[in-house]
Amino acid sequence: MKTRGLPLPSLLTAAGLLGGFAVARRNGNRRAGGAVFAVAGAGSFLGWRRSLGTRPALGLLALYGAAMGGSHPLAKKIGAWQSVAAVTATVAGVSTLAMSRKRKP
Repeated sequence: MKTRGLPLPSLLTAAGLLGGFAVARRNGNRRAGGAVFAVAGAGSFLGWRRSLGTRPALGLLALYGAAMGGSHPLAKKIGAWQSVAAVTATVAGVSTLAMSRKRKP
């Protein structure tokens, strides 16, 4: 399950984190941003589970959720967009590594 060299779940995590923040910021509606985040997370989980199995998928989903929560205190130190970019790069990078190294038999 790849798109132009990157695993689809990695792209979805980036879309969920960056897109969710952008939607919330633009509309002033955190729930709308949360909906983008949740839908992308669900899609990512399904891709991870299909490729890696349930346990690794749950671990990656936990990382995705922690990144969202962790971006808030980090934003106070480095800025909102910088924080979202940093956590997005981290989660997408870990997802890409996991998808390229271990495949479910």
